[in-house]
Amino acid sequence: MRVPPYYRLHEVRRLFAGMAIGAILSWLIFLYIYGEWQEEYSVQIRQQEETIRDLEQEKKIWQEDVEKINKENEDKLTIQSIEVKITNYEKYELDELSVYEIEEAVKEDIQTLLKKDIETAFKSRELTRRAIENRSYKVHDKRYRLKIKEIAYYTTLSIQLNLEFE
Repeated sequence: MRVPPYYRLHEVRRLFAGMAIGAILSWLIFLYIYGEWQEEYSVQIRQQEETIRDLEQEKKIWQEDVEKINKENEDKLTIQSIEVKITNYEKYELDELSVYEIEEAVKEDIQTLLKKDIETAFKSRELTRRAIENRSYKVHDKRYRLKIKEIAYYTTLSIQLNLEFE
């Protein structure tokens, strides 16, 4: 049996030529579409990069503004409450009511520091020290003086005191 010579038939030549031309055209169409997609994606990536850069700059500006505002607010912090604690009252065998009365008297003496900003209160620390240490307190017919052990300035003015005989 013999294979017929297809290369002599014109219909077969047209079929192969059509297949070759179709393959070339489809490949060109594929390259065109793929190129268009890549161009769209590259434009989109550039836009996103620009947006990211703009947002990072905006974020940096906001952070600087917030830090600046926080610093200004920290400078303007005020003393909201006063906390006084006598640490060595057991040594003198004082009852807690007497200690409470002395603590309240000290709070009344330095009441003017309430609602003042921390910087002003810190600048007047010597005046505060003198106001507390120069006053004597009478409890059960005995006179006591207070000595400042520690002062902490923040929204709560915290003072720790030691009790001494006058």
